[in-house]
Amino acid sequence: MLNVLIRFALTHRVLILAATLIALGYGGYLATTFPIDVFPDLDRPRVVILTECPGLSPEEIETQVTQPIETAMLGAPGVEAVRSQSSQGMNVIYVEFGWRTEARFARQIVAERLVSVTVPVGVRPVMTPQASILGQILHIGVSWKPDLPHRNPMELRSLVDWNLRPRLRKLPGVAEVIVMGGDVKQYQVMLDPAKLEEYRVSIQEVEDAIRANNLNASGGYIDNGLTERSIRVFARLGPQPEKVLSDLRQVVVKADLSRPVLLHQIAKIVEGPAPKRGDASVNGEPAVVMTIVKQPHADTRKLTDAVKAALRDSQSSLPADLVINTNLFQLKSFIDRGIYYVEEALVLGAVLVVIILLLFLMNLRTTFISLTAIPLSLAITAIIFRLISWLTGTELSINVMTLGGIAVAMGELVDDAIVDVENIHRRLGENATAATPKPKILVVYEASREIRSAIVFGTAVVVLAFMPLFALSGVEGRLFIPLGIAYITSILASLIVSLMVTPVMAYYLLGSTHGH
Repeated sequence: MLNVLIRFALTHRVLILAATLIALGYGGYLATTFPIDVFPDLDRPRVVILTECPGLSPEEIETQVTQPIETAMLGAPGVEAVRSQSSQGMNVIYVEFGWRTEARFARQIVAERLVSVTVPVGVRPVMTPQASILGQILHIGVSWKPDLPHRNPMELRSLVDWNLRPRLRKLPGVAEVIVMGGDVKQYQVMLDPAKLEEYRVSIQEVEDAIRANNLNASGGYIDNGLTERSIRVFARLGPQPEKVLSDLRQVVVKADLSRPVLLHQIAKIVEGPAPKRGDASVNGEPAVVMTIVKQPHADTRKLTDAVKAALRDSQSSLPADLVINTNLFQLKSFIDRGIYYVEEALVLGAVLVVIILLLFLMNLRTTFISLTAIPLSLAITAIIFRLISWLTGTELSINVMTLGGIAVAMGELVDDAIVDVENIHRRLGENATAATPKPKILVVYEASREIRSAIVFGTAVVVLAFMPLFALSGVEGRLFIPLGIAYITSILASLIVSLMVTPVMAYYLLGSTHGH
């Protein structure tokens, strides 16, 4: 079989060289299209259930909310683990599935189980958007210019909540935009207990009156000739803040025949900030910080660029004294640094290989032939990566682990080619001094055939040494298997190069004999 490959390559030399150039070009192009990340895909399918429980203590949440939901999730198809956190007024439950479970199937299972859960009135468990385990890719600080008069923190938070956050959430790949800091604007009704007692009004009556006076309703329809016109009763508060406050003051709380009680008679209505649970600042100045969370399998670098472009587009509609700082934290910068250091190791390894080859081979042509195995093996590796992604449906990325596998294999990529080209060079020299020189192509073929077994067995031993990596499971397997794939693929690619490309290049570049 191996003899057939060598014979085919030497017989169709032009075809092999053309295929080599095509592989170099196409492999180089594919290498620029792979997504770049710091680690391989570690996103285990999981669903996060968030439940807000106003007024309940952690103990009450644990017994009335957490346990019923956990009981419903345990035993569901594909569920492997259920974890929970119960705090003051809030509960978070993590439902983890097997690695092969499809995300949509997992969310469907959780949604079906939530329907049968009984929780206190007013409590509604919801599934959070699907996010990546390394999802927080960008922190964005939004603040007023410090050299200008102080602006209202509520205005800053409102700009972020109603302008920037919706603009960023609609970007493909963004799972959620978490906002922290500033003051959340509220219309607050501050009741006067003495007035409540005087007018004989309960707090529940006040709450019901405000809710009933902030609803639009249908009034049916009227016939207008041959057409029907719908009747709508608009009773929403606002839309301007001043109008909201004015409307609230005129809300009828108790419609007594002797004297109707209006809201402003028993309470003070103001516009104020909601109670804070956490705050944010940038460089010691009050600010609002947005955290961009990406969806699983989204390209971090491309998504970061898209977010920045969206922010630049939005600035034309924002106040001129608003400052947007995107340099607080960028996962893209960490990825770029990690990839840069690994690429630097690759370049240093290649330079050391060149120096060693020149020192030991002492021949520029043999050194050049041996070195061609490095770019060609890497190009073939990129093509095989694309083929694996197409067959498995899982996108392989350029990350620290795949580049690390290639870096480990860097010195070995030229081993097979060195053995082959050195033997060919020696046999050609012996043939040149022989009494009856053989044809050059025959010498190259026989020299390559002599060492083919050593090349194949040497490569097989190295590949077998990395096979235990594929027995790893869980997060360890997801982390280290790409390293093994990159290493083994590049080593096997170098074997193919040494059997088919190296003999052809040696035939054209190494010393000739009297035969043809």
